[in-house]
Amino acid sequence: MAKRDYYETLGVSRGASADEIKKAFRKKAKELHPDRNADNPEAESQFKELNEAYDILKDDQKKAAYDRFGHQAFEGGTGASAGPRGGFRGQGDFASAFSDVFDDLFGDFMGGRGGAGGGRSRATRGADLRYNLRITLEEAFAGLQKTITVPTSVGCDSCHGTGAEGGAEPLTCPTCGGMGKVRAQQGFFTVERTCPTCNGLGQTIKNPCRTCHGAGRVEKEKALSVNIPAGVETGTRIRLAGEGEAGLRGGPTGDLYIFIEVRDHALFQRDGASLFCRVPVSMATAALGGDIEVPTIDGGKARVRIPEGSQSGRQMRLRGKGMPQLRGRDTGDMLIELSVETPVNLSPQQKDLLREFDRLSEANNPQSAGFFKTVKGFWDSMKG
Repeated sequence: MAKRDYYETLGVSRGASADEIKKAFRKKAKELHPDRNADNPEAESQFKELNEAYDILKDDQKKAAYDRFGHQAFEGGTGASAGPRGGFRGQGDFASAFSDVFDDLFGDFMGGRGGAGGGRSRATRGADLRYNLRITLEEAFAGLQKTITVPTSVGCDSCHGTGAEGGAEPLTCPTCGGMGKVRAQQGFFTVERTCPTCNGLGQTIKNPCRTCHGAGRVEKEKALSVNIPAGVETGTRIRLAGEGEAGLRGGPTGDLYIFIEVRDHALFQRDGASLFCRVPVSMATAALGGDIEVPTIDGGKARVRIPEGSQSGRQMRLRGKGMPQLRGRDTGDMLIELSVETPVNLSPQQKDLLREFDRLSEANNPQSAGFFKTVKGFWDSMKG
């Protein structure tokens, strides 16, 4: 059976460029791969035919011989031995061709080749840094400008971040040719590993910088002025772009993330933009009513009127006396919660007065009367 034209197999014209041939091969390889065509018994033979065509046409010398002499340029039509005209040697290099499509199919998932020509970036981005900042509730209310000191890596001044003495440019790694990885043939498969010479950087340095020892960066503490906006709360994250760790060998700098923690306050509890303040009042004030002064988060005072007969747990709202909303114009409220305080360490005279007061105030305690009436009904029902 006559062998099919290689250009026809790939679906390209005879004047196709190397990039067009490679693009056509990858497209058809995805379509014809046996793993994707389990129900097609001819898929494997078609895939091998495709690889054979690509192996010839991707090589300039083999392609030139094929263009001139056709399949006769290779004995047996597969290049299995030296050809009578071109002197080309063996095998259609199926594993190499398969490696190309394997990279295309799975490269993104497994960290395969990227960028033009399959090379890797010569510089590595610096790591992002985290800084935990504790502030008071008053600082969170007003906002503040704060200077922090961050231990980090900065670009080396001696080599200007190149890692080479005198700022010389690094050399392309001779082992991997700048790819950052090397290939090893293992039977049918081609396995890629990180280059042992350059550790995946794709470059080597002949004379490392004496200051940074080839890293292009040095450890240093950096002082930064940070603007903390009003209204921040625990868990708020502030990003400072480009203030993280310097990149390796001139790579871009990472970012700094500041995580806010607001300390607990002795007087106020916070819930978003609302503040709560628990205020103890005497039995007399709760019973008779009166005015009290309470603190506000801005350091001021607010006068609050206590209604007659107030009970523990009663709340009163002070509008606009809470926390500002982060990057907003609104301000929350402050809630005052009363806690009626029972007097302690009474004198004999005070005890006598309370006993007399209790005897005269049976009709003034509706909650107690209602509760014990309910209890009596409960006991009576249990007896029945």
